[in-house]
Amino acid sequence: MTADAADLAFAHELADLARPLARRWYRADLDVERKADASPVTVADREIERTLRTRIAERRPGDGVLGEEHGRERTDRERVWVVDPIDGTKSFVTGSPLFGTLVALAVRGLPILGVIEVPVLEERFAGDGRTATLDGRPLRARACTRVADAVVATGSPDAFPGRFAAASAALDRVGALRRWGGDCYMYAQLALGLVDVVVEAVLEPYDFAALVPVVQGAGGVMTDWSGAQLTLASSGDVVAAATPALHGQALALLREAT
Repeated sequence: MTADAADLAFAHELADLARPLARRWYRADLDVERKADASPVTVADREIERTLRTRIAERRPGDGVLGEEHGRERTDRERVWVVDPIDGTKSFVTGSPLFGTLVALAVRGLPILGVIEVPVLEERFAGDGRTATLDGRPLRARACTRVADAVVATGSPDAFPGRFAAASAALDRVGALRRWGGDCYMYAQLALGLVDVVVEAVLEPYDFAALVPVVQGAGGVMTDWSGAQLTLASSGDVVAAATPALHGQALALLREAT
């Protein structure tokens, strides 16, 4: 299954809608609410997602939609657009520019197209699993094959519950350099050849669906912690690596630690 030019153009259209909205509210005086899971949400998250859902309903009425803030619509359809209006709301509300809007297309549950829109930096990463670009420029992950040489990135330590903390620490001990945090931008850095391994746990489909085609399009590998391909039904424990050899080593360390 591959995305066509029309699907890619539409994903860019959705990102075009999101960019000015995110920039309008960036570093503005916003009320920050807490959702049931204690994660923050703002009017920007909700308005961006509503805007994208409206456009999807207009242009792709036969497709389903899965979003972080407004749930599922027609997700039993073969084609589902997956939207995270602001991936990295904590970054957004604290004025960090490393948040993004994520747009993906999944067909029969498999993410085949992804866009990472980074509004403040005015960068846009896109991938279809075969190629990846930054603002149209081809990207390639770094040719790193050993964890000992790898730049390893992951979320905040408190994002790793229970056994996952041990797995994160195991990679920390063997990697050449460790970076904490960065949300979707960690995966963009992997596609850029600046980060070699990214490990996270308990993500939702809207957190990772857009990232998979970008990482894979840049030559990387991204799976769950068992090595299985990521789908909209996956548990959300993900590992991305710049090369197959590096991915295999990272998986082995994760299995040993957990």
